[in-house]
Amino acid sequence: MSVIKYSRQREAIKEYLMHTTEHPTADTIYMNIRKTFPNISLGTVYRNLNLLVDQGEIIKLRCEDGCDRFDGKTDEHYHFACKRCGKVMDLEMESIEHINKIAGAGFKGRIDGNVTFFYGLCPDCCTEDE
Repeated sequence: MSVIKYSRQREAIKEYLMHTTEHPTADTIYMNIRKTFPNISLGTVYRNLNLLVDQGEIIKLRCEDGCDRFDGKTDEHYHFACKRCGKVMDLEMESIEHINKIAGAGFKGRIDGNVTFFYGLCPDCCTEDE
């Protein structure tokens, strides 16, 4: 197994994700990281994001709109995606991990986890309808 060399750029990407609740796209991360590292390329951001995902240090969310978003919060939690504005946010709720047992009841394989997204209108978009 090869040792991964420390990178200030990778650390900055990880720090940015740890301190935002926005679930940004790679392009948004790139625009923010460029403030500190003006010469960083979008390719470098993508490579570092994929490495951080592979290492389990961040989460990649594949959203319905086709854009991947990234989350620095790696503990078990659930997400809500607004169908109108596209905002992705964390949901504060009790664990539904028992769904794995329900799904596995009629399945001959092994279920190790799940990815659960809830969809609807975010509070801002609901306010617009009033």
